[in-house]
Amino acid sequence: MAGNRLRIAIWGLAAALWLLPLVAMQFTDEVNWTTFDFVFWAGMLLVACAAYEVVSRMSPSRAYRAGVGVAVVTGFLVVWVNGAVGMIGSEENAYNLLFLVALVVGAAGALLSWFRPAGMAWSLYATAALHGAIGLVALVAGWDTRGAVLALGFVLPWLFSASLFRHAALHPG
Repeated sequence: MAGNRLRIAIWGLAAALWLLPLVAMQFTDEVNWTTFDFVFWAGMLLVACAAYEVVSRMSPSRAYRAGVGVAVVTGFLVVWVNGAVGMIGSEENAYNLLFLVALVVGAAGALLSWFRPAGMAWSLYATAALHGAIGLVALVAGWDTRGAVLALGFVLPWLFSASLFRHAALHPG
């Protein structure tokens, strides 16, 4: 029963987030979304919610499910920030594509480990390391200090998710 309430809350939040720009457009000219923006936003929300639905069912462990939630939200935010404004410079900066490579590394590791908790943990440690390295290079190179610090901030949720999966691997059930 509690799982159903969580699912309803997740999908309800996604629907509310999808409608938020439409509501904002009624009150300000600062938000001016096109049909493409709404379709892309809906796709992002759908993929994030569906990924959580599918992967969280791989284990009854609360730590595993929480790890999935943190990873999905973090990945969602990485895509959103890069698409909206870009982490390093503007959204047109090709360097930002490297952050998507970090997501692909995590997803590939998850698939290769068949979503087992220990493999998920190592995949997310690798994602955190790659994401951090990309941010550090941008920081040291001086390309965009604020963006590099923002990028480095994403390392923490990747590590938190990995630690939740590690806990699930050590304490199954």
